[in-house]
Amino acid sequence: MSTSSGAPPGGEAGGSQGEVTRLLCDWRGGDPAALQRLTPIIYDDLMRLARARLKAESPGVTLQPTALVHECYLRFAGDTRLSLENRVHFLAVAATVMRRVLIDHARKRKAHKRGAGLRVTLQTGIEFAGGEGEPDSLLLNDALQKLAQFDERKAQAIELKYFGGLTSEEISEVLGISVATVGRELRVGQAWLRREMAAAPR
Repeated sequence: MSTSSGAPPGGEAGGSQGEVTRLLCDWRGGDPAALQRLTPIIYDDLMRLARARLKAESPGVTLQPTALVHECYLRFAGDTRLSLENRVHFLAVAATVMRRVLIDHARKRKAHKRGAGLRVTLQTGIEFAGGEGEPDSLLLNDALQKLAQFDERKAQAIELKYFGGLTSEEISEVLGISVATVGRELRVGQAWLRREMAAAPR
């Protein structure tokens, strides 16, 4: 992904929220060039998300932050059906896309190793039963997908908080619920995940 648009990467990071929202609306309206114009404005934010995601991954991950941002960009560029309202919403979805890129890479690594004892972990900050440290990221991903099947909002709140690094206030803005409701969704969702992960085969 090129970030050369007359400014260094992130050089337009001071762009107004209104400009970001306008470009998102243009892209959603069918203007693919709007995403290219948007990228330099939020490049620094994307790199921050990428570094945070990779820092949380197990040491075997070979992706670099720039490669993760590039892969994220390609997936965005290929899906104009995404409904993105503003900068916070864009970054929330970007964090989710990055997590899925890393899950795909983990699956490929495990398949390549034929599953021979390979355990890909992910630091989430969620406390799991047994004191065994962080869970296998593939098992956690499966549990989160299962949660989303019957309570999508709880799954979204957990994904935004623990995988996207958003604050409760930002999650409130993205999901359109109160901060207090965000807290409840996180507590109940975490409890369900803990039970699910405790029962999952290791």
